[in-house]
Amino acid sequence: MELVVLGSGTANPHPRRSSPAFWLETNDGSIMLDFGPSAPLRMAQENLDWFGLDAIWISHFHLDHCGGLAPFLFATRRAPETQGRTKPLHIYGSTGLQRLIENFDKANDYKLFDQPFPVEIVEVEPLERFELIPGVGAIAIKTPHTAESQAIRIEDSAGFTIVYTSDTGFGKEIATLALDTDLFIIESSFFRDKKTEKHLELAEAMYLVRKAKPKRAMLTHFYAEWDAVDFVKEITVFEPACEVLEAFDGLRLDLS
Repeated sequence: MELVVLGSGTANPHPRRSSPAFWLETNDGSIMLDFGPSAPLRMAQENLDWFGLDAIWISHFHLDHCGGLAPFLFATRRAPETQGRTKPLHIYGSTGLQRLIENFDKANDYKLFDQPFPVEIVEVEPLERFELIPGVGAIAIKTPHTAESQAIRIEDSAGFTIVYTSDTGFGKEIATLALDTDLFIIESSFFRDKKTEKHLELAEAMYLVRKAKPKRAMLTHFYAEWDAVDFVKEITVFEPACEVLEAFDGLRLDLS
């Protein structure tokens, strides 16, 4: 299993951090975790098999997490690389995902569902187990961010586990979801003195990491205030029991 960080930033333009998107390559297929506006470009820059992508997870409907989805589907309709594809593309998210994509489609009759391959949209209920792709199971829980936002726990056929919180406020149930995972990807939008309860700051993120006891953790979704922070120094203050990584665009992690 390999994870590629395509976007470690937020909706705010930043010279080095794209909007949120993560490529997860498993033995069973490829999965995108969120699909920010820059995701189509970033997939090409990282030389990923974007035309063979198996599944997409949309954590919530803020545009920095789903804004690249419609342009991607608009491109795959006629891209030479997708014309021979027959396997379906599965897109997962909360209730309202179907309507969201339909509204994108209706904006200018883009024919986003008129693809060379089937597009299957699945609206996921919290705490109901489902398969992202055959061999890769998942379960999602509600998070304190938006009405539809969910964190997801993923396990592949080899037994490797990942939790991706996406955007979230503080909630101890997130640590329970991430207990003993191989990788815990958690937002830490703010360094300290956060501006809203709908996101995390470093102390809260590290509290959840300590409670979850993962093998590795990775902080992401950084606002520009993090540019002036000595990440290693500040993480060391919390005496973490596992390796804690700073997400950056282009980071590749071998999880196997």
